[in-house]
Amino acid sequence: MLKPLGDRVIVKAVETEETTKSGIVLPSSAKEKSSVVEVVAIGPGGIIDGETVTMELTVGDKVICSKYTGTEIKYEGTEYTILKQSDILAIVE
Repeated sequence: MLKPLGDRVIVKAVETEETTKSGIVLPSSAKEKSSVVEVVAIGPGGIIDGETVTMELTVGDKVICSKYTGTEIKYEGTEYTILKQSDILAIVE
């Protein structure tokens, strides 16, 4: 499994399907990249650049992140994005 360092978070896209008005089902792969993702791993936080960073997320949180942020990777057939906690805009409750 992947383990992020510092104030980094690993997320993956939430799989959703959308149906058009005419009844065509669009899988998530056919749509624009979603800004709602699920947290799968969290770094320990700590002192980053002289400032104490406390991690405010938990694994399983659904969050909204900036659209063009992070580093996309593919690990064991699954696509993930690694980003900093500060790139996360909100937690979806």
